[in-house]
Amino acid sequence: MAKRQYGVGSIDKRDGRFRLRYRFDGKSFTKTLPKGTTRTEAGKQLRAIMKACDSGEHVSPNKVTLAQFFTTWLTTIKPNVSPRTHERYEQIANKNIAPLLGTVRLSRLTKEHIKAAYAQALESGRSDGKGGLSPRTVHHLHRVLFSALNAAVDSNLITRNPAAFIEKKHRPKVAAKAVSVVDAPTTAKIMDAARERRLFVPILLAALCGLRRGEITALRWKSVDLDNEQPSLQVVASTEQTDAGTVREKAPKSGRARSVALPAMALEELRKWRIAQAEELLRLGIRPDDNTHVVTKSDGDPLQPRSLTHVMSDFLSDWGMTLHKLRHSHASHLLALNQHPKVVQERLGHSSIAITLDIYSHLMPNMQGEAAAKLDVAFRGPLIRRSE
Repeated sequence: MAKRQYGVGSIDKRDGRFRLRYRFDGKSFTKTLPKGTTRTEAGKQLRAIMKACDSGEHVSPNKVTLAQFFTTWLTTIKPNVSPRTHERYEQIANKNIAPLLGTVRLSRLTKEHIKAAYAQALESGRSDGKGGLSPRTVHHLHRVLFSALNAAVDSNLITRNPAAFIEKKHRPKVAAKAVSVVDAPTTAKIMDAARERRLFVPILLAALCGLRRGEITALRWKSVDLDNEQPSLQVVASTEQTDAGTVREKAPKSGRARSVALPAMALEELRKWRIAQAEELLRLGIRPDDNTHVVTKSDGDPLQPRSLTHVMSDFLSDWGMTLHKLRHSHASHLLALNQHPKVVQERLGHSSIAITLDIYSHLMPNMQGEAAAKLDVAFRGPLIRRSE
């Protein structure tokens, strides 16, 4: 039997957006492209569609399943997100959502399908068959599905996003988790125990400066000012590592660089470490410079984020701590010293003070008591004088 041909299709423009028109299986279809798409790009997409039609590989938009759409969506967003973010989206879409909803046609997906999937995920959603996923993980499922279905709306595959119509009571509820911290004396003991180890400087940067893991492994000496009247370090980058082992530098989590003033103790220890590190590298024939990483392996290579987590876990497990908990403890120490939450926000690099207050408000139980006492002082004097 001769292979059926489907014609050449056409392109037009409406409301500033290109539309592809073509026939498949005896039916006419229209695909509206995102704003900003050029005519050249529209032509490439139309030719790809027609080639798939002629080869029998094209799937009618009305028959596309959610799993098939995920494949297209993940390819489309890949240039616009970090490798680690794309890897995480891919894991959630293919390993968590697809087994629950992947066979459902995109055009027939309803909020009832999604609500049932969330309930099933909470009860028995683990891929190893050992029970359900946590509410936090199912919350991530919702966010990924919501984003993917928004893209399906933009591509004119569905008219509305069914995930947007799920009532809050049916969305996964994530309970706020109180962060775990240690007090200043315990932090000091941890630092003393680590003093003769290579992980002393990472602990110093987390406990006294509030840096994240990726910010520690990305920090270079050119971003550390040890000689100014107000010594500080600049957090200008963070490293990210994928499951495949690829490591890359990116902007800090908030998207903005920040300056962190160095306590006298951190300044003293970093000065000592820079000298010790330089002597170590020179013995290997490596001449360090401002571009050298502050935290390195013994051969001078930068330390990977997951390697840092591994060595830290081995050491800190005896204290019931992690590197990230030391960062939380840094915030708690500042708040215990009555530092304004805005200062804490700036040192930790949160994008807004609301995030800082949301995470650490339970560490400030005396704030209302102090406020009440100050109000009492402010009003008691005038009221007494008036009664006299």
